[in-house]
Amino acid sequence: MSRTYKISIVIFLLILANGVSAVDIEFKNPESFKKLGLPFSEAVRVGDLLFLSGQLGNQPGGLGLVEGGVEAETRQTMENIKAVLERNELGLDRVVKCTLFLADIAEWPKVNAVYKTYFGDNPPARSALAASGLALDARVEIECIAAY
Repeated sequence: MSRTYKISIVIFLLILANGVSAVDIEFKNPESFKKLGLPFSEAVRVGDLLFLSGQLGNQPGGLGLVEGGVEAETRQTMENIKAVLERNELGLDRVVKCTLFLADIAEWPKVNAVYKTYFGDNPPARSALAASGLALDARVEIECIAAY
C-alpha cells in the first residue's frame, strides 16, 4: 500500500471520527500565503482538527531558505509552524502529530535537538523519515496536525 494511500485513509478516518461533513472543511490561506502562488493550502481545518501543510525553513513571506545548515532550517521551520498556528488561534501545545521529512536521515540528531526545544513535557506523536528530495533543496520539512 502506498504512503499516499495510507495518508488518505488516515485523513478519511479522522474526518469520520470527528463526524464532519463537507460544510465543515475550511481552507486557510492568508493573503501573504496566496501571494507565493503555491499549489496547496497553508492549512485546512476539518472540524476540530487543523492540518498544516509541510513547512520548510524559508524566510517568512518568501521562498528563500535560511542559511546556516539543518539546525537553522529546523529552527525556522518550527517558527513557521508557530506562525501558521497563531494565525489560526492555536499554539504548539495543541499539536497532536508531526511528520518530519529529512533530506539525510543522518541529520536526525541535529534536527531532533532543535525540534524538542519547541515542545514541553507532552510532545506530539511523531514520525520521521528520509526523503529522496525536498522542495527548494531543503534539509527538513515538517507537517503537523493540531486540535482545537
